Amino acid sequence: MNIANNMRRKDSKQRIEKIFIELIQTKEINEISVTDICKRAKLNRSTFYANYVDIYDLADKIAKKLETEVYSLYKEERKNNINSNDFLKLFKHIKENQIFYRTYFKLEMDKYFIIKEWDTNLSKSIYDDKHIDYHIEFFMSGFNAVIKKWLYNGCKESPEEIESIIKEEYKNKNI
Repeated sequence: MNIANNMRRKDSKQRIEKIFIELIQTKEINEISVTDICKRAKLNRSTFYANYVDIYDLADKIAKKLETEVYSLYKEERKNNINSNDFLKLFKHIKENQIFYRTYFKLEMDKYFIIKEWDTNLSKSIYDDKHIDYHIEFFMSGFNAVIKKWLYNGCKESPEEIESIIKEEYKNKNI
């Protein structure tokens, strides 16, 4: 195993991702070229293509990395098959990683994010097992809208305040 080459590859990927994230804040994805990224990162195009198929593959890999991080926040809960409804750790993660979440939402990756492990027991108990898919969709859309607004406003409120807002919406539902 060539550690020097592995470190160089890791560094190149981080530089590419960093430049892409910077560019996507002010441009649309179709306005960003591999050449733009490589010039700014001071890398050859071959380095880019050794790691990514194209700009869209790069965007997908950045989104997957973020989704993996979010899943890891709830690793113990998933392992123990419980749902603590602890949104605070997610909101803290969002505040610490604002640029990644802004990128995620700008690329509209939330449209493709499928909740693979969703605790429907809470929804079933609240809504008497009727139209669960609609209630979950309603909750997730509202939840994402709150996060987007918070990000748009620069995450001025604390994670605790955002958690309180979410819980306030469902206070009569015994969450």
